[in-house]
Amino acid sequence: MSVYGYLFLVLGILCGAMSVSSVFSGFWDTLATGGTVVFAVLFTITLLLGRRIKFDPVLR
Repeated sequence: MSVYGYLFLVLGILCGAMSVSSVFSGFWDTLATGGTVVFAVLFTITLLLGRRIKFDPVLR
């Protein structure tokens, strides 16, 4: 997994933990939930881009 993949995974987990905990209320809770969704989507995109099929020009 790439550095960006790890970064988005950690940020998504942190935002998810903040959104589940009842420390924040109102606007900040909505912001943490939105951050969880955004970082989860970015994590999925980095996983998909990292799994590209590489072309081998030498056929064996």
